[in-house]
Amino acid sequence: MIQKFVSERKRVSPQTANKEIRYLKATFNYGIRKSFITNNPVVGIEFFPIEERFKYVPSQQDIERVVAEADSDTQDYFLTIKETMGRMIEINRLKWNDVNFDARYVVLYTRKKRGGHLTPRKIPTTKRLFNILKNRYENRDNSMPWVFWHSYKSGKEQKMVRGPYKDRKKIMKSLCKKAGVQYFRFHALRHGGASILENLNVPIGSIQRILGHENRTTTEIYLHSINDSERVAMDIFEQAYSNSHTNSHTGQQGEISVVHNPLK
Repeated sequence: MIQKFVSERKRVSPQTANKEIRYLKATFNYGIRKSFITNNPVVGIEFFPIEERFKYVPSQQDIERVVAEADSDTQDYFLTIKETMGRMIEINRLKWNDVNFDARYVVLYTRKKRGGHLTPRKIPTTKRLFNILKNRYENRDNSMPWVFWHSYKSGKEQKMVRGPYKDRKKIMKSLCKKAGVQYFRFHALRHGGASILENLNVPIGSIQRILGHENRTTTEIYLHSINDSERVAMDIFEQAYSNSHTNSHTGQQGEISVVHNPLK
C-alpha cells in the first residue's frame, strides 16, 4: 500500500514522493516509540533519484520590471524581501517593534525546527529599505502592529478581519506574466541576494548570518555565482592547453610555460 501510494505521489514530483516517505517513516517510528506498533513498514522503501538543478535566479532588470507592475503596497512588500533577503513568512510576521530606525536595522524571526522557538537575527537596513519602512511608519494604522497586513474574510469567524499575511505566492505569477519575465517566487530573491554578496567577496559567514542559516552547507546551496578564482582557474587551464597544442605542432618539447598563478 505504501509503495503504491508513493509511486502515485511521484507523478507530482520525485521530491514530493520522497517527502511523503520521510513523513511516513517518522510517523511509524513515533508509533514504535509509543508501543502502538512493533515495526516500521516503510523501512526498505528507497527514495526516488532526483536530478539536482540550479534554481532560477532573476536578473536585476527582471526584478525591477516586476516591481514596476505591482501596486505600491506590493512594491513595498516585494522590496522588503529583496533588501533583507528574508523569508516570506519572516516578513509576514514583521512588526513595528521589530524595526529600529535609530540603529537602522530590523529583527527577523525564524523557526529553525518544526515546533521550535522563534530565533531572532538583526538585518541592517539599506537606504532603500529605510525609506520604505519610514514612509510606511509615518502613514501606518496605529491599531495594526504589523508592517504588512490586509483585510480578509475569515473562514473560521465568517466575517471580515484584519491581520498579517500568511501567504502571497499567487501574486507572483500574475506580476511575472504582466512584466513579461520568467516566473520566479519571492524565495528566489534570497538566492539572488546571496549570489550578489558572494560575487562582491562578502565572507560566507556574513552571508550565512544574513540568511539565517544554521549550517554553512545550506548557505553554499544558495550561492549561484562563479567566483573570480574559478574564472582564473579556467583561464590557466585554457592557456596551458593552448600552449600544449602549439608545442605539439612546432615539435617543441619540455615544460609548458604558464602565466603567474594568482590562485597560489
